[in-house]
Amino acid sequence: MTTPISGTAAGVPFTALAPAGGGPAPLIISWHMLDAPRSDPAFAAALPMHGLPAWRVHLGMPMCGARMVNGSMDAALELVHKDPLMAYLHPFVEQAAGEFPAALAAVREQLPVGDGPIGVLGGSLGGAVALRVLADTQTPIFAGALVNAAIRMRSVVDLFPGQYPYDTDSDKAVDSLDFLAKADVLAERAPLLVVSGEQDHPGLRADAISLAEAMGERAQLLSIPDMAHPLAEEPGIEPAPQLPHARAVDDGLIAWFGRHLRSLG
Repeated sequence: MTTPISGTAAGVPFTALAPAGGGPAPLIISWHMLDAPRSDPAFAAALPMHGLPAWRVHLGMPMCGARMVNGSMDAALELVHKDPLMAYLHPFVEQAAGEFPAALAAVREQLPVGDGPIGVLGGSLGGAVALRVLADTQTPIFAGALVNAAIRMRSVVDLFPGQYPYDTDSDKAVDSLDFLAKADVLAERAPLLVVSGEQDHPGLRADAISLAEAMGERAQLLSIPDMAHPLAEEPGIEPAPQLPHARAVDDGLIAWFGRHLRSLG
């Protein structure tokens, strides 16, 4: 096990875990959840993927971790109350995806990861960022993985109280983040592990199963019995001991990425 490395890549905070020896190796980029664990160091502690012959670089999401306003999540919660889709979910994904190319270039300058294909991992809303990178960029990717991911943003919006008042703009925004509709594109880009807790929100669980089915042999569904949506206990900002459900997810990620790393030679 290696000591986490904290840094900033083109303004994006990150927590990096080195492979054994710390030398040149492929790269896996992740985006964390906005439920616990809701920061890059906390996500790295929950899903460290120790033993993989790869650098694991966990990027921070907007207004989380080192980018919290006044050291709390209150500012993000204000956006939720203002408009959960147009002030919170959609702009968070757009910002994180928009930051990715420059952050990746900066990580390549700071760490010995080379310029080969990368792996991508996203949890919850971070899963929508990983899917956006898979579906809408040309970055070479050797494999991807999702954990309780936001696959169809309408399913996430449905988790908030009341009936959301969709209009032309919000319909366009939410449909741009419907990755079940982009299953064919995803299947062409990279193999995908879809990790889903059997006790996750029903809509998110159904979307995970549907995406794995739609991608056919290019996807694998990994169901975790008794696991709900979070991977860590509240408040989920600081690194914490790995919970049993997170360990099961971590083991699945190690097996999945390990297999595809071997195929890189």
